[in-house]
Amino acid sequence: KMDKAKLVVKIEELAENMWNENGIDAVEFCVSTNPNSPLAGIDKVASGGELSRLMLAIKVVLAENNSVGTMIFDEIDSGVGGATAEAVGERLANLSKNVQILVVTHSPQVAAKSDCHFKVEKTVDLLSATTTVNLLNKQEKTEEIARMISGENISDEAISAANVLING
Repeated sequence: KMDKAKLVVKIEELAENMWNENGIDAVEFCVSTNPNSPLAGIDKVASGGELSRLMLAIKVVLAENNSVGTMIFDEIDSGVGGATAEAVGERLANLSKNVQILVVTHSPQVAAKSDCHFKVEKTVDLLSATTTVNLLNKQEKTEEIARMISGENISDEAISAANVLING
């Protein structure tokens, strides 16, 4: 959903007295997210959602040219929703055909595209916090995506919406 965006990587060799543990080059990622907008540093131009999508695009390109076995995305869909979240989910699903993908998400559109869905829960008492991870079966996945859509009170409409997201 950023079909008009442009990304340019500017690499400039530093003067020898500026070389350090970070290397001998200054590297800047410049982006234009809208038609006819000037290129500027990604940190100045991109919103949180745009940063997430740009990072995903960069990782997809790297995965196509690298023998990475597993890629982990922690809320790569941050700041996006609706059709854009669905596009992120589809991109991740396509990427998972060649590389193992682990995604932490709160987006039902992204979670619906998964082959396997794990639910992570944290419980806290006076002495400690415990995290549990459970693999969900098909029905549990549908119910969890419905909960992600509607909250704790899962309606028939939320179940129906979850099925639409899962089955396309």
